[in-house]
Amino acid sequence: MATRHQVRETIVGILYASDIGNEGIDKFVDDLFEEKKIRNNQLEFAKELYSGVKINLDSVDEVINGYLKEWSLKEIGNIERAILRLATYEILHSDLDDAVVINEAIELAKKLSNDTSPKFINGVLDAVMKNKAK
Repeated sequence: MATRHQVRETIVGILYASDIGNEGIDKFVDDLFEEKKIRNNQLEFAKELYSGVKINLDSVDEVINGYLKEWSLKEIGNIERAILRLATYEILHSDLDDAVVINEAIELAKKLSNDTSPKFINGVLDAVMKNKAK
């Protein structure tokens, strides 16, 4: 059975695939969840995260863009964009502890991206967290 970290990694992969032009990925989301052994409560969590990000994508992107100092969301790497989208959605729309969400995003960046990504991801998500109540 998959962990929440593995669920998030799978969601990042799906968001990444969608972002690089695989518009048909939605047809295979359930198959991907099954392939990754995401079941029961974790399956509910995965579906909630994925659909939540997709439904709120425009508002999530707007929030992220507000904290990017030197770039726009379109100019950053696809993996970083996927991680930021997922984590920003979780910070703004879930009851999970923000520090846990940010730590998960940093760990995903360490695993899936380059050496500068974790610090970048942390900075953006820290700003999102600090300003979400305003």
